[in-house]
Amino acid sequence: MTRIRVLVVDDSTTVRRRHCEILAADPEVEVVGEAEDGKRAIELCQTLRPDVVALDMMLPLMSGLAATEYIMSHCPTPILIVSASTNRGELFRTYEALAAGAVDVLEKARGDERDDDWERRFLASLKLVSRIKVITRSRTRVGASRRAPPPARDDGAARPARRYRIAAIGASTGGPGALVEILRALPESFAIPLLIVLHIDEPFGGAFADWLDGQTPHRVRYARDGEPVGAVAPTVLMAPPGTHLVVRGGRLRLTSDPERHSCRPSVDVLFESLAIEYGPSAAAFLLTGMGRDGADGLLGIRRAGGLAVAQDEATSVVYGMPRAAVEAGAAERVLPLGEIGRALAELPAANPASDP
Repeated sequence: MTRIRVLVVDDSTTVRRRHCEILAADPEVEVVGEAEDGKRAIELCQTLRPDVVALDMMLPLMSGLAATEYIMSHCPTPILIVSASTNRGELFRTYEALAAGAVDVLEKARGDERDDDWERRFLASLKLVSRIKVITRSRTRVGASRRAPPPARDDGAARPARRYRIAAIGASTGGPGALVEILRALPESFAIPLLIVLHIDEPFGGAFADWLDGQTPHRVRYARDGEPVGAVAPTVLMAPPGTHLVVRGGRLRLTSDPERHSCRPSVDVLFESLAIEYGPSAAAFLLTGMGRDGADGLLGIRRAGGLAVAQDEATSVVYGMPRAAVEAGAAERVLPLGEIGRALAELPAANPASDP
């Protein structure tokens, strides 16, 4: 049996030892190296070529963010961020690392967890992240490419002229960088209300909308319960962490309804509400991510006559959610990431005075 080769990076000897002990107890895992700073992490990543890196963000000599950027540019390796950083500035650096190519983030053990719950989550996260096929990422590539994107793919069916009253994006693993690229492609005059669901758990989700707000010319914030959809544009609204976002009767609603696909917020929940509320005047875009959340909701959008778009495999960090949508026949169009922002920007907006 081939074991998963792990590089453990943390400036605390105590934390490193604990992580290594947890990993050594699993017969499927092998710890191939330890590093106490970002510089050493890069050196070991280049020489040992691990299958996955467990990386702290707050490191001496070179930060976890700088190490992530270098690793993804020169020796791309799946990275699981393991961090206790929860203040605003440190959270922003975590988002930057995710946008730079780190696959996922896990909160460090606090010491008050029951039984071995954290150990199980740590091992499961590392094993999952180790299976992701990452690609070389340059820091300047996030939203900065000026090359013409690959041609779009669709099902070839003729599409009647449509005008749109709302648009929505759903994303999970790989989503932070994808959202930055898409929002940077939208003109400041973009006038269609835009809602976003991103899977990012607490304590890491609380400041994401603020971070995304600073990455693009568009105002981004978390949605508020009861606000009218018509007053949203040009602000981009996100589902708050741990809360479903839906539209009912022309107003945004935040709910604590049960999870869908172990997710709250759920992309399916948002998309399905838009299919009911807006029908053919809704546009939905399903991006990179693990699992199948969003596939059923995208199918609902398509069946209601709206525009249903899935990201293609080549540009997805994880081709899970989009694949499920394509296999279900939910995607009217399958587009590379570089084309999705343009497709969204070119949507014709409905005229509130004349469109239903």
